[in-house]
Amino acid sequence: MTGRRYERPGRVVVKVGSSSLATPEGGLDGGLVAELVAQVARLGKDGVQVVLVSSGAVAAGLGALGLPTRPGDLPSLQAVASVGQGRLVHGYQARFADHGLASGQVLLTAADVVDRIRYLNARNTFERLLGLGAVPLVNENDTVATEELRVGDNDRLAALVASMLGAGLLLLLSDVDGLYDGAPGNDPAPPLVERVDDVAALDDRHVGQAGSHVGSGGMVTKLEAARIATFSAAHAVIANARAPQVVRRVVDGEALGTWFPPSRRRPDSRKLWIAFARQPRGCLVVDAGAVRALTSRGSSLLAAGVLDATGDFARGDAVEVVGPDRRVVARGLVGYDRTELGRLLGRSTRELVAELGPSYDREVIHRDSLVVVA
Repeated sequence: MTGRRYERPGRVVVKVGSSSLATPEGGLDGGLVAELVAQVARLGKDGVQVVLVSSGAVAAGLGALGLPTRPGDLPSLQAVASVGQGRLVHGYQARFADHGLASGQVLLTAADVVDRIRYLNARNTFERLLGLGAVPLVNENDTVATEELRVGDNDRLAALVASMLGAGLLLLLSDVDGLYDGAPGNDPAPPLVERVDDVAALDDRHVGQAGSHVGSGGMVTKLEAARIATFSAAHAVIANARAPQVVRRVVDGEALGTWFPPSRRRPDSRKLWIAFARQPRGCLVVDAGAVRALTSRGSSLLAAGVLDATGDFARGDAVEVVGPDRRVVARGLVGYDRTELGRLLGRSTRELVAELGPSYDREVIHRDSLVVVA
């Protein structure tokens, strides 16, 4: 593929992983940090706003504490992250200061993007930092998080930040050149996939690429991040952190790494929040008629179209909606808890009102609280 993929965006989220930042001995690669900062600083002077989402707290802590590998238990992980987070941010801030730029640490957990008020407050903080000319340095708050220290934390976090801020590009920097059409360690090496228009169409030979001994992610988490970003009408690119001038080249639209073009229209921010910020607590299986109503007519989901419900969810929780083939159709905020919904399946609203009363004259998921992701 040759030529320019897209015009230079005005706002970019760059995520760099632990596998890229770590040295063979387990510490941070100061040279790579300095190089990435120099590229971000140059873009800032050219008028591009950059948010940097950086893993590496655990890698930095491993080196400081003399530990050879990432611990397997949560208390040790949190202790290592506690030691490493300060070292990580200090390294970035010192390098940005060399270029006359301020940078501000933003530590987030899932609650900051799940809770609507905290989500809006976080967005306001980002906007003010960017407005003041500072570079936000984002990481998960690993020292206090519990569920967040799991596969794909910062890949997904970076995509949610890109969605939150309406960024035009999410750049996921890795220790590989992009997505391969097979396992990258094979001989001969499989070809690089230069463009992906449908993440859902990829199969196990693409998503099976695992993470490193210091990181927690892998290719599957980057693909999920790309799906979130493209649904939010942003370009997404997976590229090698050590490629020369990788940040500048990708921001300029050069054909580098694997490119995921954006959807044509960005949903409103509340729909994006429903679709991706909240982890689904359950799943509703719907019939083919309900799939058509949701995807073609923008209808609400009624009990008559629901075949089955799984999970442990309460009213107001996020759930996935899948069709008879088990492909995800939509996500939404459910209007019933799991126990109550079980006795309503497949029944018309008129029947429910006649038998149970007027309080059941309501949708399982109202269309204003539902977003189609198929």
